[in-house]
Amino acid sequence: MGAKKNFVIDTNVILHDYNCLRNFQENDIYLPIVVLEELDKFKKGNEQINYNAREFVRQLDLITDDNLFTRGASLGEGMGRLFVVTGRVEAPHVYESFPESIPDHRILAVTDWLGHKHPDMKTILVTKDVNLRMKARSIGLLCEDYINDKVVNVDIFEKSNETFDGIDPALIDRIYSSHDGIDISELECREVIHPNECFILKSERNSVLARYNPFTHTVCRVTKTKNYGIEPRNAEQSFAFEILDDPNVKLVALTGKAGTGKTLLALAAALRQMNDYKQILLARPIVALSNKDIGFLPGDAQEKVAPYMQPLFDNLNVIKHQFSPTSTELKRLDEMQKSGQLVIEALAFIRGRSLSETYCIIDEAQNLTPHEIKTIITRAGEGTKMVFTGDIQQIDQPYLDTQSNGLVYMIDRMKDQNLFAHVNLVKGERSELSELASNLM
Repeated sequence: MGAKKNFVIDTNVILHDYNCLRNFQENDIYLPIVVLEELDKFKKGNEQINYNAREFVRQLDLITDDNLFTRGASLGEGMGRLFVVTGRVEAPHVYESFPESIPDHRILAVTDWLGHKHPDMKTILVTKDVNLRMKARSIGLLCEDYINDKVVNVDIFEKSNETFDGIDPALIDRIYSSHDGIDISELECREVIHPNECFILKSERNSVLARYNPFTHTVCRVTKTKNYGIEPRNAEQSFAFEILDDPNVKLVALTGKAGTGKTLLALAAALRQMNDYKQILLARPIVALSNKDIGFLPGDAQEKVAPYMQPLFDNLNVIKHQFSPTSTELKRLDEMQKSGQLVIEALAFIRGRSLSETYCIIDEAQNLTPHEIKTIITRAGEGTKMVFTGDIQQIDQPYLDTQSNGLVYMIDRMKDQNLFAHVNLVKGERSELSELASNLM
């Protein structure tokens, strides 16, 4: 246990994780009053940050006492105390460098004042705002990102599948000849293989696409399967179909840059299994809109978010174009949309619902926080499969990055679970131009 520290918490940390007060061990936490004032602005609304603001205020009400503004309120056994700093504090260095009286500068002032008040202790500002961290460093204040839910290793998102060389060719022959595959114990590389992981086995004369099935403890061949008119164009897309089509795998993550086919593959697999589920649900977060912005668009709630759902409709149209206008498959798709068996909507509309016997696809999941991902997964009832797709290089949320977004957090936490599988798609298949832009720009 190191020396006790003082932490000053920014508003965005609370909006990211309303349980953040529980993650600072024995250290004391200071909330500038401006943070509570900012939280008040976020309490109304249906988005996750609005829920986080309300929940934090409820927790604050439970732990506060008369000492909150003087000696601090205890956060519990083995933990520090919580203080709320009110009024204007003495911080001439901050006021000289940043004279404008805005919330960020008032938070810096509290950090500076606290450091001078307790010179024997480290005082650290915790914020997810990169610009505020830069301002703090420019005047010599200690600061850091909120790293409680950061994933350290994101190298797996740079490559597709593992390839294991030097395999006994006879072993590969047996994988081809046996429908049940071989026992995982026969592979020397078994210790580094995760449940449901797909990979390539190579010998000097043959190779095979394979998957470790944790339910049967076997390594089986992955075949090139066509789903509702969509055929995989490479090995990694075949791997995606392998796990998307397995009803035993209840939670799937598909990652990859634009044009690798993540959403299209997930939707095609869902449609192939339409008779096994009561509903197919596609949803995505509306990152570009705040509660205020959405009001400027015409129409009701569904019509307002329709432009942001268009990429999902585009994927559905790609599948529709695989069939003739008079085909049974096309008629079935139209009937599913009309009856509500196939639904495309904004993620905010499914919050709070219980999803049973549903094939649920969440697009653009890199724009969700770890808590939001957890909230969505806990909506899953009996017979539900959840698929999260996303590109961790295209994050539109201002306080998320490649290490702290909910998609990578879920993959990191779930990678050794039998119900989970992850495939990273690297090869772009949208077009030669799309692939060029993704790689060079």
